Amino acid sequence: MHSDILRPMVALIAWTLVMLCWMIATRMPAMAAAGIDVRKLVGSKGADADRALPAAAQWKAHNYNHLMEQPTLFYAVCAVIAISGTGNGMNAWLAWGYVAVRVAHSLVQATANRVAPRFALFLMSSLLLAALTLHAAVAVF
Repeated sequence: MHSDILRPMVALIAWTLVMLCWMIATRMPAMAAAGIDVRKLVGSKGADADRALPAAAQWKAHNYNHLMEQPTLFYAVCAVIAISGTGNGMNAWLAWGYVAVRVAHSLVQATANRVAPRFALFLMSSLLLAALTLHAAVAVF
């Protein structure tokens, strides 16, 4: 028997891999169009790509990086909830809400990249993460 909260964790990992593929599929042609030969690059960093590539090509990379930031806390708190035996019901629904909002955030950032809706989605995901953290604390303290 497993905890239902594991499903949204796996879903967000899968979504992160989708964003990785989207980033590669967008960035590689943009690099070629900019005359950048990846075989000759040595020691470059993200800021270098921001200067050399069109902004829209970089939005996917920025979002992929964002999926490596706050969601790491999501994975940790979901693991605590699963281990504590409280990963079903409300906690699983909160986790699914977090995943849905993060996917929406990705789509906004990777396409139109408007700051106001991105911030609203980030705030919403942060509130869902805070609720999960509170529930984890109640379960273990």
